[in-house]
This record gives sequence, structure tokens and C-alpha cells, in this order.
Amino acid sequence: MKFFVIAGEPSGDQLGAALMAGLRELCPEVEFIGIGGPQMQAQGLSSLFPMEELSLMGLWEVLPKYRQLKRRIAQTAAAVAEAQPAALITIDSPDFCLRVAAAAREADAKLRTVHYVAPSVWAWRPGRAVKMAKVIDHVLAILPFEPPLMQAAGMTCDFVGHPVATARVAGPDEAALFRDRHGIAADAPLVLCLPGSRKSEVGRLASRFDEALIRLRDRVPELRVVLPTVPGVVHMVRDMARRWPTAPIVVEERDEKQAAFAAADLALAASGTVSLELAANHVPMVIGYDMAPISRMIIGMLLRTDTVTLVNLVSETRAVPEFLGRECQPGPIAEALQAVLEEKITRKAQLDAMELTMDRLGKGGEAPGLRAARSVLAAI
Repeated sequence: MKFFVIAGEPSGDQLGAALMAGLRELCPEVEFIGIGGPQMQAQGLSSLFPMEELSLMGLWEVLPKYRQLKRRIAQTAAAVAEAQPAALITIDSPDFCLRVAAAAREADAKLRTVHYVAPSVWAWRPGRAVKMAKVIDHVLAILPFEPPLMQAAGMTCDFVGHPVATARVAGPDEAALFRDRHGIAADAPLVLCLPGSRKSEVGRLASRFDEALIRLRDRVPELRVVLPTVPGVVHMVRDMARRWPTAPIVVEERDEKQAAFAAADLALAASGTVSLELAANHVPMVIGYDMAPISRMIIGMLLRTDTVTLVNLVSETRAVPEFLGRECQPGPIAEALQAVLEEKITRKAQLDAMELTMDRLGKGGEAPGLRAARSVLAAI
């Protein structure tokens, strides 16, 4: 059995790798073709081109790359037609993936299509689900409230759980060893700085996050900062970090990042899946995010919810403070970080919301990759 699998960013690469492992467990002779990052490649995928070319976010950020993306869409759709897979599985990155699905379906009307990660129609542009249903047969949802929305639009949909809920987390011993390795005192406040996994995010948020942490360190001199990162932006992050007065410790190896999460007391993070990783590790957080002005303006007009932080949404609380768009400024962010660190914003409320989030995302259940694999096989 052959599958064409496409992911466009690190979170999709993680989902894709787990799904591929699940499919191989259920169908040992399975073959994979497509586009993915290091985790999917470790599962046997030979990527048509570097996944990082697709790691773009926001309308304004995509425009300069439009012609190149258009060529990649045509190239990928042609590869799907040549492969004649049992199904095309697209993972998140809808601006690219759904265009590939449309072109591939035009070439072969019988092609089965599966999309992993439902579009956030609960947040903005609800019409996307109806449009998506024209080219997608089945959806794998990672948030528990999404299947009815997808089914109403005309697609079948299964909630398969979120990988964060069942992923391994490092323990206290690993946390202590991490602090020892990096010369961080056991009682020193340790803050994770997570400005995103895309170049556009890092370029826009890194200086603001660093300024916020400088202000926090002025008030908490013993503060230490760790900057976990991913392959697609690691060189950019290391170059920036060398110029940061906070002198963060940059970590990119997976086990080292897990240990850093276990050792942390607090995090400043870009909005996205990372808030769930922090929740799984019980790390209180402050969220910040911004886009290019034109993207910010358009999305701001279309936004249908008062929060974009996944912990807030899944737990149905507003426990995590967030600073979005024009409010994403160093001064207010630093105040919120200090308030969380000093318990002026209660950490218990965040920890309770995190625990509820993990329960609702499938903590203690079957691994989402295997659940997703079963769902795919049932749908084709």
C-alpha cells in the first residue's frame, strides 16, 4: 500500500511521522512518498524538496513566495498523479496542501484524500470547511470539538487525539541534570523563550521577546533563559541569540529540549502548538504573537474568538495571558511574566487548565498516530 504524505512545517512533520509509524504498524509493507521534515524522513520518506520552503505564515509573508509556491504545487500534484497512491494525506499547511489536493483531484477524480488537522473554522473564516470539502474526503481532527464542524461541511471526520497528550515528558532527574550541564542553579528562575518555528515568526517576535526578558531580568537578576529551537530556523536563532543581552542557552536536540521543558519555571511563547507542549510539562506561560500589518488587519477583522491560545480554547478558560497584534509589546509582556513568576497571576489556575486540556486531548489513551492510522485505513 502506497501513501503520498505532505507536511509543511515542524508540527506537521511530527504528526506525519507518528501517522507513518502507525500505518507501518498496521500495514508492514506500506510505502511513503511526499514532502516532510527530518522526523518523517526518519520514517522512510524521501522528500521531494525541503519542507522549510512551505513554512510560511500570514498573507503578506506568502506573497513574495507565491510564484515559487505555485511551481511547487504543480510539481507535487504531478508527483501524486505519477505515484497513484491509495490516498493523498495532507497535514496542516492548508494554503499549500489544499491546492495540491485540488490539482491532484482534478487529474484523478477517484483519488482518496485525507487532511490531518482540521482548519480552525471556530476561530476565523468558517467558510473554509465547505470549500475544503470539495477536495477532501476525510479529516483527522486533533481537537475534540472539531468533528461536528467538519461533518456539517460534508466531510467525514474522526477525533484522533493530540500527540502532545501521550508524548513522553522528561522527569525531575533529567531536569536537574539539565540545570547542572548548563550551570543553572537549582533555585534560579528558568524561562523558556519560544519565538516560533517559522523564519517570519522568529524575525518578527525574537527582538520583542528578548526585550521583554531583559526587562524581567532587570527585576529578577538571577533569571536564566533557554531558547529551544527547530532545524528550519536554528541558524537564524543562533545568530540572533549571540546578539541578545539575555545570552540565552540555545538547544535544538530533542532530548535536550525535553529536559529544558522539564526544568523550566515559566515560558514566553509564540501562539501555536507549543502552548500544548508547555501544558504537558506543566510550565506556566505567557503567549505573544504578531504578523505583518496587512495580515494582522485582515485576520483581526475575521477573528471569531477572544483567544487563540489552545490551552484556553480546549480548557474553556482564559487562564493563559496572551498579547496579540499591537498588544505584543515588551513592556506588558514583561509585566505578565513577572506576575506569573510571583504568583500575582495564579499559577494554579494555569496548571488546572493544563491538566484539563491534556485530559480532553486524549491523555492516557491510544497513541494518536495509531488512532490516526486506523482512521485513514477505515476511510479509504
